Amino acid sequence: MSKLELLNPTNSALILIDHQPQMSFGVQSIDRQTLKNNTVALARTAKAFGVPTVLTSVETESFSGYIWPELLAVFPDHTPVERSSMNSWEDDKLVAAVKATGRKKLIMAALWTEVCLNFPVLGALQDGYEVYIVTDASGGTTQEAHDMSIQRMIQAGAIPVTWQQVLLEYQRDWSRKGTYDAVMDIVREHSGAYGMGVDYAYTMVHKAPQRKA
Repeated sequence: MSKLELLNPTNSALILIDHQPQMSFGVQSIDRQTLKNNTVALARTAKAFGVPTVLTSVETESFSGYIWPELLAVFPDHTPVERSSMNSWEDDKLVAAVKATGRKKLIMAALWTEVCLNFPVLGALQDGYEVYIVTDASGGTTQEAHDMSIQRMIQAGAIPVTWQQVLLEYQRDWSRKGTYDAVMDIVREHSGAYGMGVDYAYTMVHKAPQRKA
């Protein structure tokens, strides 16, 4: 295992932690609609490439609410790991689910950055995993809280990435037609100006018919 080895669909797993309404209310480091867009795009990326994905939630019915429905809709057959602990790495069910993936490169995103991302990232690093933190699918209670937490995790050995970096690192070669259409769909629906550019190219260069939303 090497940090110089690029992420690919067979060497990594995705863990999405506490993307729930009550946790979202406290996020101030990123626009919350952008946060949801990025997280759903990350989840769709994992699904498109067949990457093992673990969803986990904390105190769903007593405090935090259910995981965003848009996120659950990406994985309708998944049962989230329910916890009481702020630190998901202290939950035996979560750790067992991660071990069951057989992957040593873990891609993590969470709410909040300074707690529900920071704690399990440090735990996974200590246990010998290589951890990639998706900074734009995570959010902190303040910008400083988010930024300082990211710095702490980087200093501990975590690798910062963004959701679109994960998508393109997985695809890597446009001749890989098996995932090309799915990647283009994700880009057009979640990548802002990049997606608009793809629509323009399809229209002006490829003469594609008008696409219905």
